Amino acid sequence: MEATIVTIMALLFLSFLVLGVYAAVKVTKAAKRGVDRTLDQARRTVEDTTLRAKSFGQAGTAGELARLRLSLRTSMRATQEALQAGVGQDASLKESLDLFHRLSAHGLELDADLKRLEREPDRAWVAGQLPELVARTERITGSADALRRAARDRAVRFAEDDLSALSAQIDVEAGALRHWTTSGTAPEAGAEERKSSAGAAGNAGTAGRAGSGAGSGPSAITGPDPRLTAHPWEKSARPETTT
Repeated sequence: MEATIVTIMALLFLSFLVLGVYAAVKVTKAAKRGVDRTLDQARRTVEDTTLRAKSFGQAGTAGELARLRLSLRTSMRATQEALQAGVGQDASLKESLDLFHRLSAHGLELDADLKRLEREPDRAWVAGQLPELVARTERITGSADALRRAARDRAVRFAEDDLSALSAQIDVEAGALRHWTTSGTAPEAGAEERKSSAGAAGNAGTAGRAGSGAGSGPSAITGPDPRLTAHPWEKSARPETTT
């Protein structure tokens, strides 16, 4: 009996130990991913700042290479963010995101080529490569911009369609709220009554008050008794005090 208890306690201890190790590994991996993301963001910020400074501060081949890299990175990053943000709400953007991933491979290859050319000592040869590099950059950024703008236009169109449908429903509801019916005389009869003499109108009013139980006059449009209607934003009514 004691051996069984010891075995159970040992198994429980091992189970807690394994769970503790697993939790520690998960926390460590999550922390590492967070640190990696922070470092990547900081590295991209430094690189973008450096490229921006080179594109404005340096002339000739070096400045043109920096401008091409900055244009490529800016366009690709904006398109990626737009597609990733929209695919959660519009599943049709998944195919566009897949196409962008294929385009990203060409963008990464071009960025690597531009980065290598920045260290090329033969500046004359690099200058001769610039027309082809400019054409590649424009093709890739043009495709990325087309995907991003199409996704934005699609989102705007869906939002406009939804707003139009909502506005139409609200107009119908507003019309229903303003539509009410009254029992009693027709409008023509009311016009004839307004043409009658003051004495006849007084007699009709007296008769109407005397026979109000018969329901011959037009019914009034009355709201609910506020004492019977409670809303969460209303304060409780104070009890009346008697003296």
